[in-house]
Order: sequence, then structure tokens, then C-alpha cells
Amino acid sequence: MITHGPSRVGSHAIDCGTLPAVVTVAHFSGQRGVEEFHLMVRPTAYGDIHTQLAWTERAYRDALASLGLDSDSAVLRRVFCSDLPNQATALEAHPFTNPHEPDERCAVSWVCQPPMPPAKVALWAYHVRVPDEALDKRTEGASLTLRRGELAHVWTTGMAAQGTSSSEQTAGLLTQYAEELQARGLRVADHVLRTWFFVQNVDVNYQGLVTARREFFTEHGLTPDTHFIASTGIAGASADVAALVTMDAYAIAGVRPEQIHYLAALDHLSPTHVYGVTFERGVAVAYQDRTHVMISGTASIDRAGHIVHPGDVQRQLQHTLKNVDALLGQADATFADVCMFIVYVRDPSDLAVVQQLMEERFGPAPMQVVVAPVCRPGWLIEIECEAIIAAAHPGLPAF
Repeated sequence: MITHGPSRVGSHAIDCGTLPAVVTVAHFSGQRGVEEFHLMVRPTAYGDIHTQLAWTERAYRDALASLGLDSDSAVLRRVFCSDLPNQATALEAHPFTNPHEPDERCAVSWVCQPPMPPAKVALWAYHVRVPDEALDKRTEGASLTLRRGELAHVWTTGMAAQGTSSSEQTAGLLTQYAEELQARGLRVADHVLRTWFFVQNVDVNYQGLVTARREFFTEHGLTPDTHFIASTGIAGASADVAALVTMDAYAIAGVRPEQIHYLAALDHLSPTHVYGVTFERGVAVAYQDRTHVMISGTASIDRAGHIVHPGDVQRQLQHTLKNVDALLGQADATFADVCMFIVYVRDPSDLAVVQQLMEERFGPAPMQVVVAPVCRPGWLIEIECEAIIAAAHPGLPAF
């Protein structure tokens, strides 16, 4: 058995040579040698969607080769697109972005959230490597299941439902998801750790999502007296222009209650139900040699649920980072443990300054800065992130 000492997340940029792309990667290796990688890839020159996808794939494949990874180590790829309805055909034509490609067993998520220009497309990829062992992965419908010992990690992408309103569609997709979980012996309240809701025209349709999710959660025993689910609810669209709400989700079969710790920095942020929404600010999941920390979409908000620094994106960014730091601290994590950031910006003209400020503070930490209005017009920016910290819990399941 290969053993390693306690590890921290290490991030660096990968040289793409003359290829017009930037690649950053974060790496964590636990005591048993199980490694996790988060990669972000973004083209840096203008080109049509096929050209940029070719650059992205080459940069991604070259980065994997430099890390000694093969494509079978891929668990999740999320593709951020500038005009998804017109780019879906190109995405399907490239195996690494095709959700149904049999030779690429990976959960693939598409979302219309324009990345930093001149990029029409950008990529977040999550990989796992186990010493001397192939990953036990299985795809079924919209889900990928990764089996690791007594646990099974289930990534579900691109869920949508029919309906004439965001409320009807949210209720439909949540009901469908609950039924699919039940077929696997899972329950929303016990096994779902993270969701992403992508809402077309969020200023109009977010309230329908909020109402339907709250009603669904109440029916399934998720209340302020129990717990909710870590989540991001943000502007985003699918290739289907009729889909007002789509969802990605992450659940773990076999997870124990003692592994799960919900995060709340009450000196900085109010509980979400104070202003009528139902999600957890973050969640930490403990394993034998590491803890995963997933921070929900977080904005410039105070303890009373009010917007802080209205109209000033730079000051909102700084206050948002204070809130994120406080949430990380609830899991004994810091920004040094973060393995990926997604930064959502309302105004496209703010992309460059936000990208610059994030890079000045966090250097080569993997991140994507994308256009995606937040659920209240006054919030100009929102940030989510994930962190991994070394831990020693010999009584818990291994990751």
C-alpha cells in the first residue's frame, strides 16, 4: 500500500506552448495515495466554436498527459458556453464534450454562461486517480456513478422537466430526480450533498424555483429544523430554449450522517430561510484521510440578508470573499485549501477587472469567471468554491 504524508492542495499553471489557451490545475493526494485533480481550461484567442473546442481539447489532453492522467480518470466535465443553443451540435461532435460518448465515461454538464472573452467555451474537469486501480464507473441515463469501497458517488447532469413556468419545471425535475434516487435506494434528505440550478432569465424565473423547491423540500423533510442542501441558484441556460430551469446534482450512496457537517458562519451571513430561500451555505464531507468542503454560491450579503456595497462590484467581490473565507473556516479550511473557484458576474464589462483581482489574490488557483446574473439584481457577483483538507478519521469510509 502506497502511503503519503498529510497533503495540501497544490495549484499551478500548465504551459500550453504556442497553443492559444490557459490551463490551471489543483492537485491533492491523500495518505493512501488517492489523488484528485481539478483543471480549468480556457481559449485565449478568437476562433469559431469548432476551432476553440479543438484548442480546448488539445490543451486539456496535453495537460492530462503532463500529469500522467488518462481520460478514464475523468469524473466530471462542465462546459461553459457563450451561445449554447447554437453550439450544442459542435459540443456533440467532440467526444470529450459529448454526454453520450461511450468511450468517455464521464458526467458532462453544459451550461450557457459566457466565459471570459475571447473564449466562446471553457472547461472545468474533475479527475480521480487511484494507485494501481481502474476507476469503477458506470453511466446510466443522466448520471455517472463512481464506486469507491462502501460508497458510491453519483453525479447527475442536465436534468430538466416540462412545464409552462419555472415553478412547474422545478417541481417536475425535483420529483424526477427523487424517483431516480429512490430506484437506487437513495433519498434526497439523506444522500444529496450539492445541487446547481441554472435559471433562464433569473430576474424573472428565480422566484418560481424558490417556491417549488421549498414546497418539495418540506414534503421530503427538509426544513429549517433539519437541514437543506448546499446549492448554487444562478442564471444559466441549456441548449433547449424552452427549459427555464435545469439542474446538476451530486449525491453519495452509503454516506453516514456523522460524515456530513453543514456550514453556517452566522457572524457574517444569515440563515437562508430568513429571506425565504432554502439551501445550506456549504457542506463538509469527511473521509478517512480528507475532508471535502463545498461552498454554495455566496454573494455580498450581511447577517440580516441585505446586499452589501450595492453598485460596486470590486467592494462586493471583497465582501463576498470575506463571507467565503468565514464559511471555509467553519470546516477548518482556508483559501490555501481551495481547489476550484467559479465566479459569476452580472455585468460582462466587469469580467476583466474581476478576473484580474482574483488572479492577483489567488494566482494559479483553477477558476472560471463567467457571465451569470445572481438571483437578486443588486448582487453583482457570486462565488462558489471547493476545498480539500487532509484529515485523520480512521473510523470513517475512505474516499
